Amino acid sequence: MVLCVQGSCPLLAAERIGRRPPWAQSLELPDPAMQPLPAGALPEEVAEETPVRAESEPKVLDPEEDLLCIAKTFSYLRESGWYWGPITAGEARQHLQQMPEGTFLVRDSAHPGYLLTLSVQTARGPTNVRIEYADSSFRLDSSCPSRPRLLAFPDVVSLVQHYVASCAADAPAPAAPAPASPAPKREAAAAAPGEPAPPGGAVHLRLARPFVRGASARSLQHLCRLLIHRLVSDVDGLPLPRRVTEYLRRYPFRL
Repeated sequence: MVLCVQGSCPLLAAERIGRRPPWAQSLELPDPAMQPLPAGALPEEVAEETPVRAESEPKVLDPEEDLLCIAKTFSYLRESGWYWGPITAGEARQHLQQMPEGTFLVRDSAHPGYLLTLSVQTARGPTNVRIEYADSSFRLDSSCPSRPRLLAFPDVVSLVQHYVASCAADAPAPAAPAPASPAPKREAAAAAPGEPAPPGGAVHLRLARPFVRGASARSLQHLCRLLIHRLVSDVDGLPLPRRVTEYLRRYPFRL
């Protein structure tokens, strides 16, 4: 079929003035409406405008810092005299079994995830508390709800010294000295090795005095150092020879 158009002049005239004839306007398609770009249509431009950032960057672990922290802790423990090294829980129980409540020692932990363990004589017998190490700090391991509130310390001696002072401040003054009663004997017998733990709530820990190892009895110099630290908070201000001051700094504790 051939479509005949009456001359080309009218069409050319309409194009010159920018208009289309009526029959051409009927064939004109409507302009598409402006639509917003779908999300992610331009991933490169969106990424440039709103870069993705990590909410919290992981802490970078420093093995050298951990090594120095652990080495300093063991240096303090060897100076203390109440670090017993690689003894078992049964051996620690035997040493503390006949000691008064509050006597404690620090030993190597048998658990592969812990370095040290605090063994304490309680009213129910000896018990053990692991010492946790994380982020260059030490704190007592606990499964109770108050675990997030436990304090962390740069070394184990500072940890133990803090709780000894805290227990001494909270301990009530004794009314009057009295001879030993049969009750402590029954409590000690109930917590003897091989017997089940006594029923009841959690064991209350009270740290009072360290159990010094016989093989590492503390010297007179060390005892004098402890006394100086108990009386003076800043040994650098004392008129002492440099070697004596360095000796005092090597173990800056009162315990």
